Amino acid sequence: MPSPDPQFSIVPARLGASLLDLIGRTPLLRIRLFEEEFPEVRVFAKAEYRNPGGSVKDRPALRMITEAERRGLLTPDRVILDATSGNTGVAYAMIGAAKGYRVHLVMPRNVSAERRALVHAYGAEVTFSDPMEGGDGAIRLCRDVLAADPDRYYMPDQYNNPENWRAHYHGTANEIWEQTEGAVTHFVAALGTGGTFVGTGRRLRELNPEVRLYSVQPESPWHGLEGLKHMQSAIVPGIYDPNLADRDLGAPTEEAYDLARRLATTEGILAGHSSGANLWGVREVAREIESGVIVTILCDGGDRYLSSGLYGLTPP
Repeated sequence: MPSPDPQFSIVPARLGASLLDLIGRTPLLRIRLFEEEFPEVRVFAKAEYRNPGGSVKDRPALRMITEAERRGLLTPDRVILDATSGNTGVAYAMIGAAKGYRVHLVMPRNVSAERRALVHAYGAEVTFSDPMEGGDGAIRLCRDVLAADPDRYYMPDQYNNPENWRAHYHGTANEIWEQTEGAVTHFVAALGTGGTFVGTGRRLRELNPEVRLYSVQPESPWHGLEGLKHMQSAIVPGIYDPNLADRDLGAPTEEAYDLARRLATTEGILAGHSSGANLWGVREVAREIESGVIVTILCDGGDRYLSSGLYGLTPP
Protein backbone atom coordinates (compact mmCIF):
# COMPACT_ATOMS: atom_id res chain seq x y z
CA MET A 1 0.00 0.00 0.00
CA PRO A 2 1.56 3.40 -0.95
CA SER A 3 2.54 5.82 1.78
CA PRO A 4 0.23 8.83 2.16
CA ASP A 5 1.36 12.02 0.47
CA PRO A 6 2.18 14.43 3.34
CA GLN A 7 0.86 17.32 1.25
CA PHE A 8 -2.62 15.82 1.43
CA SER A 9 -2.48 14.10 4.80
CA ILE A 10 -5.30 14.88 7.22
CA VAL A 11 -4.37 15.43 10.86
CA PRO A 12 -7.32 14.26 12.99
CA ALA A 13 -8.67 16.57 15.67
CA ARG A 14 -7.91 15.59 19.24
CA LEU A 15 -10.55 13.16 20.48
CA GLY A 16 -12.99 14.94 22.76
CA ALA A 17 -11.86 18.44 21.81
CA SER A 18 -14.52 21.04 22.50
CA LEU A 19 -15.40 23.93 20.24
CA LEU A 20 -13.52 26.32 22.51
CA ASP A 21 -10.36 24.21 22.28
CA LEU A 22 -10.20 25.17 18.60
CA ILE A 23 -9.69 28.87 19.29
CA GLY A 24 -6.19 30.02 18.34
CA ARG A 25 -3.31 28.23 16.61
CA THR A 26 -4.49 29.63 13.27
CA PRO A 27 -2.51 29.12 10.04
CA LEU A 28 0.05 31.66 8.84
CA LEU A 29 -0.53 32.22 5.13
CA ARG A 30 1.99 33.43 2.57
CA ILE A 31 0.52 36.49 0.83
CA ARG A 32 1.81 37.06 -2.71
CA LEU A 33 -0.22 40.16 -3.55
CA PHE A 34 2.81 42.45 -3.54
CA GLU A 35 5.59 40.07 -4.65
CA GLU A 36 5.98 41.53 -8.12
CA GLU A 37 6.28 45.08 -6.77
CA PHE A 38 8.44 44.18 -3.75
CA PRO A 39 10.30 40.93 -4.57
CA GLU A 40 12.62 41.08 -1.54
CA VAL A 41 9.77 41.46 0.96
CA ARG A 42 7.93 38.38 2.22
CA VAL A 43 4.42 38.90 3.56
CA PHE A 44 2.51 36.54 5.84
CA ALA A 45 -0.90 36.83 7.46
CA LYS A 46 -2.58 35.03 10.34
CA ALA A 47 -5.83 33.49 9.04
CA GLU A 48 -7.94 34.47 12.04
CA TYR A 49 -11.16 33.71 10.16
CA ARG A 50 -10.25 30.08 10.83
CA ASN A 51 -11.24 30.47 14.49
CA PRO A 52 -14.59 28.73 15.19
CA GLY A 53 -16.38 32.06 15.62
CA GLY A 54 -14.87 33.32 12.39
CA SER A 55 -12.64 36.13 13.63
CA VAL A 56 -9.65 37.22 15.68
CA LYS A 57 -12.07 38.28 18.45
CA ASP A 58 -12.57 34.69 19.59
CA ARG A 59 -9.21 34.91 21.35
CA PRO A 60 -9.85 37.87 23.69
CA ALA A 61 -13.51 36.97 24.22
CA LEU A 62 -12.57 33.53 25.52
CA ARG A 63 -9.81 34.87 27.73
CA MET A 64 -11.95 37.65 29.21
CA ILE A 65 -14.79 35.23 30.00
CA THR A 66 -12.50 32.53 31.39
CA GLU A 67 -10.68 35.01 33.63
CA ALA A 68 -13.98 36.46 34.87
CA GLU A 69 -15.13 32.95 35.80
CA ARG A 70 -11.87 32.27 37.60
CA ARG A 71 -12.21 35.48 39.64
CA GLY A 72 -15.88 34.89 40.45
CA LEU A 73 -17.05 37.94 38.49
CA LEU A 74 -19.09 35.90 36.02
CA THR A 75 -21.56 33.49 37.59
CA PRO A 76 -24.42 31.47 36.00
CA ASP A 77 -27.04 34.02 37.11
CA ARG A 78 -25.36 36.92 35.29
CA VAL A 79 -25.77 37.98 31.68
CA ILE A 80 -22.68 38.81 29.60
CA LEU A 81 -23.08 42.40 28.36
CA ASP A 82 -20.77 44.40 26.10
CA ALA A 83 -20.59 46.90 23.26
CA THR A 84 -19.37 45.55 19.94
CA SER A 85 -19.09 46.41 16.27
CA GLY A 86 -19.96 42.79 15.56
CA ASN A 87 -17.10 40.31 15.73
CA THR A 88 -16.57 40.33 19.49
CA GLY A 89 -20.33 40.05 19.81
CA VAL A 90 -20.33 36.93 17.64
CA ALA A 91 -17.54 35.50 19.81
CA TYR A 92 -19.39 36.31 23.06
CA ALA A 93 -22.59 34.79 21.67
CA MET A 94 -20.85 31.60 20.54
CA ILE A 95 -18.88 31.16 23.76
CA GLY A 96 -21.90 32.06 25.88
CA ALA A 97 -23.96 29.40 24.11
CA ALA A 98 -21.19 26.83 24.59
CA LYS A 99 -20.84 27.64 28.29
CA GLY A 100 -24.52 28.19 29.09
CA TYR A 101 -24.53 31.98 29.60
CA ARG A 102 -27.07 34.47 28.33
CA VAL A 103 -25.57 37.27 26.24
CA HIS A 104 -26.79 40.84 25.66
CA LEU A 105 -24.98 42.88 23.02
CA VAL A 106 -25.12 46.57 22.14
CA MET A 107 -24.09 47.27 18.55
CA PRO A 108 -24.59 50.00 15.93
CA ARG A 109 -27.66 49.37 13.79
CA ASN A 110 -25.62 49.63 10.60
CA VAL A 111 -23.35 46.62 11.24
CA SER A 112 -23.49 44.10 8.42
CA ALA A 113 -26.60 41.95 8.15
CA GLU A 114 -24.48 38.81 8.37
CA ARG A 115 -23.09 39.70 11.80
CA ARG A 116 -26.56 40.60 13.07
CA ALA A 117 -27.82 37.24 11.84
CA LEU A 118 -24.94 35.38 13.47
CA VAL A 119 -25.46 36.78 16.97
CA HIS A 120 -29.17 36.07 16.63
CA ALA A 121 -28.45 32.49 15.57
CA TYR A 122 -26.44 31.94 18.76
CA GLY A 123 -29.36 33.22 20.84
CA ALA A 124 -27.96 36.58 21.95
CA GLU A 125 -30.19 39.53 22.81
CA VAL A 126 -29.29 42.69 20.88
CA THR A 127 -29.87 46.38 21.55
CA PHE A 128 -29.04 48.62 18.61
CA SER A 129 -27.41 52.02 18.99
CA ASP A 130 -27.57 55.03 16.69
CA PRO A 131 -25.51 54.21 13.58
CA MET A 132 -24.49 57.85 13.24
CA GLU A 133 -22.63 57.57 16.58
CA GLY A 134 -20.60 54.56 15.44
CA GLY A 135 -18.88 52.32 17.96
CA ASP A 136 -18.70 55.11 20.53
CA GLY A 137 -22.48 55.31 20.57
CA ALA A 138 -22.65 51.59 21.32
CA ILE A 139 -20.19 52.04 24.20
CA ARG A 140 -22.24 54.86 25.74
CA LEU A 141 -25.53 52.98 25.41
CA CYS A 142 -23.98 49.82 26.85
CA ARG A 143 -22.90 51.77 29.92
CA ASP A 144 -26.48 53.00 30.33
CA VAL A 145 -27.85 49.45 30.10
CA LEU A 146 -25.38 48.31 32.78
CA ALA A 147 -26.14 51.26 35.07
CA ALA A 148 -29.87 50.52 34.91
CA ASP A 149 -29.43 46.97 36.28
CA PRO A 150 -25.84 46.37 37.48
CA ASP A 151 -26.66 43.17 39.40
CA ARG A 152 -28.00 41.48 36.28
CA TYR A 153 -24.94 41.86 34.09
CA TYR A 154 -21.26 41.07 33.87
CA MET A 155 -19.56 43.44 31.42
CA PRO A 156 -16.16 42.24 30.18
CA ASP A 157 -15.57 45.76 28.76
CA GLN A 158 -13.40 44.72 25.83
CA TYR A 159 -12.08 48.25 25.29
CA ASN A 160 -10.59 48.47 28.77
CA ASN A 161 -10.00 44.88 29.86
CA PRO A 162 -6.28 43.94 29.92
CA GLU A 163 -7.19 40.30 29.26
CA ASN A 164 -7.98 41.48 25.74
CA TRP A 165 -4.37 42.31 24.87
CA ARG A 166 -3.04 39.47 27.02
CA ALA A 167 -4.84 36.97 24.77
CA HIS A 168 -2.60 38.13 21.92
CA TYR A 169 0.51 38.51 24.07
CA HIS A 170 0.30 34.87 25.16
CA GLY A 171 -1.23 33.47 21.96
CA THR A 172 -1.01 35.35 18.66
CA ALA A 173 2.50 36.72 19.14
CA ASN A 174 4.05 33.42 20.19
CA GLU A 175 2.36 31.65 17.29
CA ILE A 176 3.79 34.21 14.84
CA TRP A 177 7.24 33.83 16.35
CA GLU A 178 7.12 30.04 16.08
CA GLN A 179 5.56 29.97 12.62
CA THR A 180 8.15 32.36 11.16
CA GLU A 181 10.92 30.66 13.16
CA GLY A 182 11.81 34.07 14.58
CA ALA A 183 12.23 35.65 11.15
CA VAL A 184 9.49 38.29 11.50
CA THR A 185 10.92 41.79 11.10
CA HIS A 186 7.76 43.93 10.88
CA PHE A 187 4.27 43.57 12.36
CA VAL A 188 1.25 45.49 11.02
CA ALA A 189 -2.19 45.56 12.68
CA ALA A 190 -5.24 47.80 12.58
CA LEU A 191 -6.69 49.47 15.68
CA GLY A 192 -10.17 48.73 17.00
CA THR A 193 -9.92 47.99 20.70
CA GLY A 194 -6.15 47.95 20.18
CA GLY A 195 -5.85 44.51 21.75
CA THR A 196 -4.35 42.69 18.77
CA PHE A 197 -1.74 45.35 18.09
CA VAL A 198 -0.81 45.98 21.73
CA GLY A 199 -0.60 42.37 22.89
CA THR A 200 1.12 40.99 19.82
CA GLY A 201 3.44 43.98 19.50
CA ARG A 202 4.56 43.92 23.12
CA ARG A 203 5.45 40.25 23.02
CA LEU A 204 7.21 40.40 19.64
CA ARG A 205 9.24 43.36 20.91
CA GLU A 206 10.30 41.27 23.92
CA LEU A 207 11.30 38.36 21.69
CA ASN A 208 13.26 40.66 19.38
CA PRO A 209 13.71 44.35 20.25
CA GLU A 210 14.48 45.04 16.57
CA VAL A 211 10.99 44.09 15.35
CA ARG A 212 9.26 47.16 13.93
CA LEU A 213 5.60 47.74 14.85
CA TYR A 214 3.09 49.59 12.64
CA SER A 215 -0.47 50.38 13.70
CA VAL A 216 -3.19 51.19 11.18
CA GLN A 217 -6.31 53.27 11.69
CA PRO A 218 -8.82 54.96 9.36
CA GLU A 219 -7.42 58.15 7.87
CA SER A 220 -10.45 60.22 8.96
CA PRO A 221 -13.31 60.15 11.51
CA TRP A 222 -15.87 59.36 8.81
CA HIS A 223 -14.93 56.07 7.23
CA GLY A 224 -16.33 52.73 6.15
CA LEU A 225 -13.95 50.40 7.98
CA GLU A 226 -16.27 48.60 10.40
CA GLY A 227 -14.72 47.90 13.78
CA LEU A 228 -11.74 50.25 13.40
CA LYS A 229 -11.25 53.45 15.37
CA HIS A 230 -9.94 56.83 14.31
CA MET A 231 -8.18 57.43 17.63
CA GLN A 232 -7.94 61.22 17.37
CA SER A 233 -11.74 61.57 17.27
CA ALA A 234 -13.05 58.45 19.06
CA ILE A 235 -13.31 57.27 22.65
CA VAL A 236 -9.78 55.91 23.13
CA PRO A 237 -9.73 52.37 24.58
CA GLY A 238 -8.04 52.08 27.95
CA ILE A 239 -5.88 49.20 26.73
CA TYR A 240 -4.46 51.17 23.78
CA ASP A 241 -0.80 52.13 24.11
CA PRO A 242 -0.06 55.15 21.88
CA ASN A 243 3.68 54.85 22.51
CA LEU A 244 4.10 51.29 21.24
CA ALA A 245 4.03 51.80 17.47
CA ASP A 246 7.12 52.82 15.57
CA ARG A 247 4.68 54.49 13.21
CA ASP A 248 0.92 54.89 12.90
CA LEU A 249 -0.61 54.74 9.41
CA GLY A 250 -3.92 56.20 8.20
CA ALA A 251 -5.72 53.92 5.76
CA PRO A 252 -8.11 55.32 3.11
CA THR A 253 -11.36 53.32 3.09
CA GLU A 254 -11.60 52.77 -0.66
CA GLU A 255 -7.99 51.61 -0.96
CA ALA A 256 -8.55 49.14 1.87
CA TYR A 257 -11.68 47.86 0.11
CA ASP A 258 -9.75 47.51 -3.14
CA LEU A 259 -7.05 45.39 -1.51
CA ALA A 260 -9.65 43.14 0.12
CA ARG A 261 -11.19 42.59 -3.31
CA ARG A 262 -7.79 41.95 -4.91
CA LEU A 263 -6.97 39.39 -2.22
CA ALA A 264 -10.16 37.53 -3.10
CA THR A 265 -9.71 37.60 -6.89
CA THR A 266 -5.96 36.92 -7.04
CA GLU A 267 -5.38 34.59 -4.07
CA GLY A 268 -8.81 33.16 -3.35
CA ILE A 269 -8.82 34.54 0.20
CA LEU A 270 -12.09 36.23 1.18
CA ALA A 271 -11.39 38.70 4.00
CA GLY A 272 -13.12 41.73 5.48
CA HIS A 273 -12.69 45.50 5.77
CA SER A 274 -10.05 45.51 8.48
CA SER A 275 -7.98 42.90 6.63
CA GLY A 276 -7.96 45.24 3.65
CA ALA A 277 -6.73 48.05 5.93
CA ASN A 278 -3.99 45.77 7.23
CA LEU A 279 -2.90 44.93 3.70
CA TRP A 280 -2.83 48.63 2.87
CA GLY A 281 -0.50 49.09 5.84
CA VAL A 282 1.67 46.19 4.67
CA ARG A 283 2.07 47.80 1.26
CA GLU A 284 3.09 51.11 2.85
CA VAL A 285 5.72 49.36 4.97
CA ALA A 286 6.99 47.35 1.99
CA ARG A 287 7.57 50.61 0.12
CA GLU A 288 9.87 51.80 2.91
CA ILE A 289 12.08 48.73 3.32
CA GLU A 290 14.48 46.94 0.99
CA SER A 291 13.77 43.49 2.40
CA GLY A 292 12.10 41.86 5.35
CA VAL A 293 9.37 39.59 6.68
CA ILE A 294 6.11 41.43 7.34
CA VAL A 295 3.35 39.73 9.31
CA THR A 296 -0.21 41.01 9.53
CA ILE A 297 -3.68 39.80 10.51
CA LEU A 298 -6.64 38.67 8.41
CA CYS A 299 -9.14 39.59 11.10
CA ASP A 300 -12.27 37.94 9.73
CA GLY A 301 -13.81 36.47 6.62
CA GLY A 302 -15.32 38.48 3.81
CA ASP A 303 -18.49 36.41 3.85
CA ARG A 304 -19.60 38.70 6.71
CA TYR A 305 -19.67 41.66 4.33
CA LEU A 306 -21.39 40.32 1.22
CA SER A 307 -24.49 42.39 1.97
CA SER A 308 -22.39 45.54 2.37
CA GLY A 309 -21.38 45.66 -1.27
CA LEU A 310 -17.69 45.28 -0.45
CA TYR A 311 -17.35 42.74 -3.23
CA GLY A 312 -19.71 44.38 -5.69
CA LEU A 313 -23.21 43.04 -6.14
CA THR A 314 -25.09 42.29 -2.93
CA PRO A 315 -27.02 39.03 -2.56
CA PRO A 316 -30.74 39.16 -3.45
